[in-house]
Amino acid sequence: MSAIDIATAAAAAATGTATATTPKTVVAFHAHPDDEVLLTGGTLARLAAEGHRTVIVVACDGAMGDATEPGALVRLDELRASARVLGVARVHHLGYADSGHGALLFPDPPDRTRFVRASVDEAAKLLAAVLEEERADLLLSYDAAGGYGHRDHVHVHEVGARAAELTGVRVLEATVPREPLVRLGKTLQRLHILRRYDFSDASWFGSPGAEITHRYDVRRYAGAKQAALARHGTQLGKNRGGLLFRILVRMPTPLFAALVGRREWYVEPRRPRPGPGTSSDTSPGSSSH
Repeated sequence: MSAIDIATAAAAAATGTATATTPKTVVAFHAHPDDEVLLTGGTLARLAAEGHRTVIVVACDGAMGDATEPGALVRLDELRASARVLGVARVHHLGYADSGHGALLFPDPPDRTRFVRASVDEAAKLLAAVLEEERADLLLSYDAAGGYGHRDHVHVHEVGARAAELTGVRVLEATVPREPLVRLGKTLQRLHILRRYDFSDASWFGSPGAEITHRYDVRRYAGAKQAALARHGTQLGKNRGGLLFRILVRMPTPLFAALVGRREWYVEPRRPRPGPGTSSDTSPGSSSH
């Protein structure tokens, strides 16, 4: 097994070679502002530091109501601030409203469509236009469960997969190892830090460790990831929902790195799964030779 980094993988996908001597363009497709940090913050920071062009496309603007209301789009401003910390060159919003998380799907706001109500083809064509404009070498999207089953995240998976089909751009799906995530979630629930999720059905959370094809070392960029997360001030509110965010941004950076800043994980669709003897430190562009 020969490990090459994500930019080399992008070069191979674009040119058929395995060289990364020239800058490549990687587009990260996310559901909401702050997701770019939680799932791919270290990856984006590392790519930018190594001289590659990174672009964030976000489906939703972070607002449930009318976008013309005062302060409605503050989360997009927070996303742009986070992107600057991560060295991201461009942020693009597809134009959709949040769909919310829970049993009730609210009517669309008067000025835009909730993302989950957009057809896969409609949204994929918008994303494909950005991929083509950027001449993207690689698309980062989400796994089939969208990380934790949120309807907008699942739709990102569907739209990202379709956009990759339309453009021929290689796609890696951001994920997390299911087993430790579920253990951590249950622990946080016992501590009354996290109450929102039901971990009894683990299939909605991340991917089984055996299905993860790429593990990307981002520990040197944990500080940037933590600083970018801190730019999402609306998510740090005094209510219980912001408690975990507040803990993460206020803890010492070495502890943050140990908990959520060492690696980021990806699944490559239709790629053969790692077999016995595969390195546990395989990066997102690794390939066998």
